[in-house]
Amino acid sequence: MIPDDLRYTAEHEWIRATSGSIVRIGITDYAQDSLGDIVFVQLPEVGNSITAGEAVGEVESTKSVSDVYAPVSGTVTAKNEALDDQPELVNGEPYGGGWMLEIELDDPSVLDGLLSADEYRELTEKD
Repeated sequence: MIPDDLRYTAEHEWIRATSGSIVRIGITDYAQDSLGDIVFVQLPEVGNSITAGEAVGEVESTKSVSDVYAPVSGTVTAKNEALDDQPELVNGEPYGGGWMLEIELDDPSVLDGLLSADEYRELTEKD
């Protein structure tokens, strides 16, 4: 399941434009499936600046601990507090209730450089 209205990274994060220069990000269905049952999510605090390509958090599953990378640069405007008590939302609703962060973009044009749904499909079909 790869929604057509999102942008993607090769590191399996998705990005949804919400309003103005604010985007919501999370990990893809492909990523959560590869990780297995997620038991803990660590995310940066609201107000933190993040830089595209840098690790900004961790997802711990029954299989491993994986970094979450910032797909874009900007300032964290919200984090999904529900994941503190229900990290399994990332498994059950990776594109809905399992979202991770909202970011105010430093440069909204960066979205144009991310993968389309078709490009992401092609990437995951190679694996």
